[in-house]
Amino acid sequence: MKIYLAPLEGITNHIFRNTYNEIYGNIDKYFAPFISPAENCPITPRERKDITPENNTGINLVPQILVCRSDYFIEAARELQAMGYQEINLNLGCPSGTVCSKSKGAGFLKDPSALQSFLDDIYSFSESENMKISLKTRLGFNDPEEFYDLLEIFNTFPVSELIIHPRIRSDFYKGEPRREYFAYALEHSKNPLVYNGNIYTVKDYENLCDTFGVSLETVMLGRGLISDPCLPQKLKGVATETDFKKLKRLHDTLYHEYQKIMSPDINVLFKMRELWTYWRVLFEDKDRDIKRLLKAKKYAEYEDIVYRVLLTE
Repeated sequence: MKIYLAPLEGITNHIFRNTYNEIYGNIDKYFAPFISPAENCPITPRERKDITPENNTGINLVPQILVCRSDYFIEAARELQAMGYQEINLNLGCPSGTVCSKSKGAGFLKDPSALQSFLDDIYSFSESENMKISLKTRLGFNDPEEFYDLLEIFNTFPVSELIIHPRIRSDFYKGEPRREYFAYALEHSKNPLVYNGNIYTVKDYENLCDTFGVSLETVMLGRGLISDPCLPQKLKGVATETDFKKLKRLHDTLYHEYQKIMSPDINVLFKMRELWTYWRVLFEDKDRDIKRLLKAKKYAEYEDIVYRVLLTE
């Protein structure tokens, strides 16, 4: 079984990836939060810092590009190739209103003709340069029925992997994924598939396999992994319970690494609060403490609460 880490903007940066890989491992591919190329700026200094190989040693990292112009994509791809990358992912799933209004992410799915022309260009580039390009997509923009035509388009290209999040743009991340469309893809896709969406427990994965009647060989985890960092180990059968000692180590390392590069206190605490909105599901009996923790504005206040929570497990 192969497990991929989904790109979560603001969370799965190189600090998180390196820390997670050292403590937990069991991730076959890490996907970086998207690069958004612009005219005369294929990769910003901030984006470059996050994906530079020197900051991602020992992990299998795949950069992701969010764009609707093929010339911008190819320019960024050449930069990534020069950095040593041989695989790139195209984001066709981001549901953000700002992104979609620019016909990027899930917004690109509204115009299949433009998308096909874009894919013609980038796959011509990929074949000439021997570079793999995978796609991460939703089912469509307005209607899941759009997926049937989109899959026909995807089938005409050598997509290295088709990662499907079976929701439409307006679903955002709410409700149940529309599993019947992934089942359709299992029967009709000519490219390798990866399932993404609402895997929080081993039982969730098992239910998916029962629904599809096959064992899913490759899955991408996002919110489920952040909520329970031991989930990949559980899915691969090397753990049965959440390891709170590892979670404390993950917390402490991230907390101290962010303190090195951010100030004042509140900026670091904003980063930690975002993680705790996921981790709180592991501490249901300490919800009162978690609520106080999420309001902390100084390190001393935060530490007094957080270590009482973590050290009692």
